[in-house]
Amino acid sequence: MNIKRLNLYKRLRDFKVPGTVLDNIFSEEESAAVLIEAFNALIEDGFNDDLAAEEISKMIFKELDLDPDHFIDEEK
Repeated sequence: MNIKRLNLYKRLRDFKVPGTVLDNIFSEEESAAVLIEAFNALIEDGFNDDLAAEEISKMIFKELDLDPDHFIDEEK
């Protein structure tokens, strides 16, 4: 099991990215690699793990044209 992938998955869940969305991203190796690369680039630019995950979550919601508040109620 890749601990870094699991850590990123959990951090993105903390920022309300639905598990179904993350499952789809992480099930495709190319998509997961892009996500991990973006996360690592933010870390290299001086973001801490939480801020990087927050930025990535915003990008996911924007790219998929999703409303984060809509999923909060559905995921409970």
